[in-house]
Parts: sequence; C-alpha cells; structure tokens
Amino acid sequence: MILLGQAKQHFFNAARFLVQRYGLRFATVVSFLVALSIPALAQTVQNPTGPPGRILGTVTDVNGDPVTGATVVLSSANSADRQTVVTPENGFFQFNALKPGVPYHVAISANGFAEWTSPVITLQPGQVNLLSGVSLRLATQNTSVNVTYNPVEIANEQIEAEETQRVFGIIPNFYTSYEGENAAPLTSKMKFQLALKVSYDPVTVAGVGLFAGIRQAFDSPNYPQGAKGYWERFGATAGDGFSDIMIGGAILPSLLHQDPRYFYQGTGTTGSRLRHAILSPFIAKGDNGKLQPNYSSLGGDLGSSALSNLYFPKSNRGAGLVFSQFGIGTAERIGASLAQEFIVSRFTHRGGRIE
Repeated sequence: MILLGQAKQHFFNAARFLVQRYGLRFATVVSFLVALSIPALAQTVQNPTGPPGRILGTVTDVNGDPVTGATVVLSSANSADRQTVVTPENGFFQFNALKPGVPYHVAISANGFAEWTSPVITLQPGQVNLLSGVSLRLATQNTSVNVTYNPVEIANEQIEAEETQRVFGIIPNFYTSYEGENAAPLTSKMKFQLALKVSYDPVTVAGVGLFAGIRQAFDSPNYPQGAKGYWERFGATAGDGFSDIMIGGAILPSLLHQDPRYFYQGTGTTGSRLRHAILSPFIAKGDNGKLQPNYSSLGGDLGSSALSNLYFPKSNRGAGLVFSQFGIGTAERIGASLAQEFIVSRFTHRGGRIE
C-alpha cells in the first residue's frame, strides 16, 4: 500500500509538470503516463515481496571432505516449491529463485551417512543464505543376531568332545558328561553310536581279555582250564559287557527316552556328591531334563544277566546266576560312579587337557 501511494504521488506530480510546461491537456498527459506505467505496475504486482533469494552450501563428512552424490532436497509447505539436486565432486549445491518470506527446509541424504535436516530457513528479499555445518555423520548400523538353539547340533558337539575323554589318556571315559545342566539330550542314533564306540574300542577289548584271565584264575564260570576255557571265558565276558551296554546304554534309553550317561556333579558338599554318585544307577536324567527312575540301567543289568543263561555252562545257569550277575553289575555301577565323582575326573583328558 505504501508503494502504491508513492507511485500515485509521483504520477500526479509528473502530470502537473507536463501540463504546466508544455500546455498539454491534462487528460492527454494522464493517458500517456498510464501507458508508460503499466509494465512497471505489472512488474510490481507480479513480485510484490521483492527480489528472490538463494540457498547454497557444501556437503562434507565429519572429516571435512566433500561428499559426492549426496541428494539435497529443498521443500516447503507448497509442494510446487520442492527442488532436488545431487552434489558433484566438490559437494556444492545451490537453489535459486526462492521466494522471500517462505519457510524452507533442506534435507540431505547420502549412501552410508545419516540424514541431515536443516532448521527452518526464511529468506529476506534478495538474501543469499549460505548453510553452514552441513556435516554428515556415518550411519549407525543396527545388527540383529538371531540366536537359535539346536539341541541336536549341540549334542553332537558334546558327544564329539566326550569321545575324546580318556583316563590317563588311555582308558575310555565316554559315558561321563561334564556339562551339568548344559548337557543336551542325545538322539537314539547317538546313544547307539556311543554304545558301539565303547564296545569296540581297543582298550575295551583289552580289558575284556584281562578280566577273562582273572576269571580263568578263579575258575569262574565253570569252563575248563587251558586255552579253550580262556576263550570261552573271553566270549562270556565280552557277551556280558556288550549285552549290558547295548541294552542299558542304547536300546532301553532310546525306548524310554532316558540319558545313559553319568553326569558329574563336582560341586557341593561331600555328602551331596556321595548321594549323587550312589543313586545314579537308580535315578536317571530323562531326555526332557527331568529326573526319573533309572529303568534303563537296572533293565540293562537284569537283561544282560538273563542272557548269560544262554552261553554260561549249565552248572552256572538259573535264577541264582541272573540275580548274582544283576547284583554284581549294579554294585559295579555304584563303584564306577563314586570313582567318577571323586577320582577319575582328575585324570581324565578332555579335549587334550586334564581337569
């Protein structure tokens, strides 16, 4: 309104001057001045807020180096004002012909960098705004790791470690788990593989030969003496051990879903460790992790003793053989568990070391 008032005053001053100086008619002068002023008036109406402004700047990283290929977006409340440029090698950008009095935002994004957004920028007529502090930080990478529990893979790794366990580096100690609560349940295939590995181990075979010699010395069972009797005792001893470990260590544990291993406690009072070892032939850990009657171990001893009637001499067969063998087998398990808990673990090589 002020500009229009000033233009009106200048218009009438000019008209008065021409009338007085050249004696022209006032209407003629007015018409002439109006014709001359229309373009200027149109320009004034077309750009009432003044000359346009500019926004420019340089995109850099935190080290001050220019960022090439950054996308710079200029926007305002009016979608028609949106402009986008991509920075060249020097990181420079520029927006021209911007309307004064309009609030603008500048957003910058680049691959590998966090997005940068300017505060509100409102230009004055003809203002050139040089954006400072356009420094892009490296994008923060959020890495998610999905941890899945695969009990079969874990059990495989634990069994592989257990199959390296040997007392003094020689005697197999495959049926002892030192994992405690972290022990994964075995599959049926693993139970059979472990039983066969123990049965055919050279040290196991040598142990059968030694025990057959002890039986030969005590003339038990009632086989004849000499080489024939020794090999008969060797076969009977091997049959006892193989049937016991297959029934009590593989077949019944697979059918009843029980773990045939001894789980080393190693901590707690001496009394608690004694109870743990003595009760291990009678209490088993199920594949579900819960304690339950050890039908596998007891069934293995009983089944092996019953099978002895098939190959022992007739003079040794009968119920007495079955129950005496069962009692001896169970007592051996208790003794072995006590040895595992208090002695054997100290001399067992595990993964190339002794605990």
